Amino acid sequence: MNRKDGMNYAPRHEAKPVVGSGEFVIAAIALDHGHIYGMCNGLIEAGAQMKWVYDPDPAKVKVFLDTYPGVKAARSAEEILEDAAVHLVAAAAIPSERAALGMKVMAHGKDYFTDKTPFTTLEQLAAARAQAERTRQKYMVYFSERLHVESAVYAGQLIREGRIGRVLQVMGMGPHRLNAPSRPDWFFKRQQYGGILCDIGSHQIEQFLYYAGCQSAKVLHSKVANYNHADYPELEDFGDATLVGDNGATQYFRVDWFTPEGLGTWGDGRTMILGTEGYIELRKYTDLGRSNSGDHVFWADAEGEHYEHVAGKVGFPFFGELILDVLNRTELAMTQEHAFKAAELCLTAQAQAVNLTPEQLL
Repeated sequence: MNRKDGMNYAPRHEAKPVVGSGEFVIAAIALDHGHIYGMCNGLIEAGAQMKWVYDPDPAKVKVFLDTYPGVKAARSAEEILEDAAVHLVAAAAIPSERAALGMKVMAHGKDYFTDKTPFTTLEQLAAARAQAERTRQKYMVYFSERLHVESAVYAGQLIREGRIGRVLQVMGMGPHRLNAPSRPDWFFKRQQYGGILCDIGSHQIEQFLYYAGCQSAKVLHSKVANYNHADYPELEDFGDATLVGDNGATQYFRVDWFTPEGLGTWGDGRTMILGTEGYIELRKYTDLGRSNSGDHVFWADAEGEHYEHVAGKVGFPFFGELILDVLNRTELAMTQEHAFKAAELCLTAQAQAVNLTPEQLL
């Protein structure tokens, strides 16, 4: 992984196959975001066989083939969708195009695994809900900041063990490095990326639902702004929101594109989880001023104060669980309603956000 650039966030871990060779076949369509490599790494390590790749850009396909030797380059998306051997299609399309691709994948009797954010409009979400219900296919989402971060996985284990009691509040900070020259044009077009709360805010809302055990939530307040990027008028470089879950738990989160150049990684992402009997702090990607490694977990409970550096120790169980869910038609990795509810809430937060952009930048 390039620690400076979140676009290339692609963790690796030791292979822990849950299926035999050739039992679970996948393909990749749409290589617009570097997260496709993290998605594919996770599935391959869990035993998936990557058979196909398609993107209209030959340069992107070449890089993918160099990364995963032996994969076949398809002449079209349809060539992949018509292959009965393929169980699941992984995709990282331009955000505004993710829903349409997912609809097509599900219509061909295959499950869909898309990068976040899965939708840019509520209309897309409604159509995908109907398609998932109609076809009984999965529309799964790569919420990498929980699913592909060992400290985040470990926090979930501590919560399930009851170490901090009932979760009352989740606070998240999701700063990212902008690195504007490396970004594609669509990244700066509001209609295509969906807005900051819709995009990187989706990670934060999904984590809240998961850690607090919420089935649903309400967006109480949200804000967005372009504070400092007049050259990119459609960019939102700051966003925050407050939510309350159906079980009374609350959330506040902030996302932004203000990672300083001197930081050794793309963002100092942190999560604080308060429970009735303790609390957890995650320093996901760095321990500022002390260590440039990630996956630091601090917690206090009835037994005392604790610290664990969990990098390389926990793994990423989601991918194996997803493979088995596809084969067995279960929902152990993530329920469909959870994925759709997280998407709905980030779209709602985006739609009702107060815009704080200074007048000179409007």
